Amino acid sequence: MSSVFTQIINGKLPADIVHEDDQCIVIKDIHPQAPVHLLVIPRKPLLSLAEADDSDAALLGHLMLVARRVANDAGIGHGFRLIANNGAAAGQTVDHLHFHILGGRRYGEANL
Repeated sequence: MSSVFTQIINGKLPADIVHEDDQCIVIKDIHPQAPVHLLVIPRKPLLSLAEADDSDAALLGHLMLVARRVANDAGIGHGFRLIANNGAAAGQTVDHLHFHILGGRRYGEANL
């Protein structure tokens, strides 16, 4: 699998990286849908959340904790959305699992 995210992880494409560790990276989205729009991307090349299995539990937990940490660092820890689009029918455009962190504005029921 060689998605745009794999190329970013391997240093072949540039990105605005805000966090990096041995299991994941977090980058600023190049087409932000909110004042703060970050992507949490595992280094492991999972296609989507549907492709994860029980052996990925620790990785998925790590991604959630990193999302919390970078949301706090970005000043949106008090209120943000964490979204994983799963498959093309749900709007997933890159075949590599990633979580969107969206914040910096108020969300209401009409925005769901």
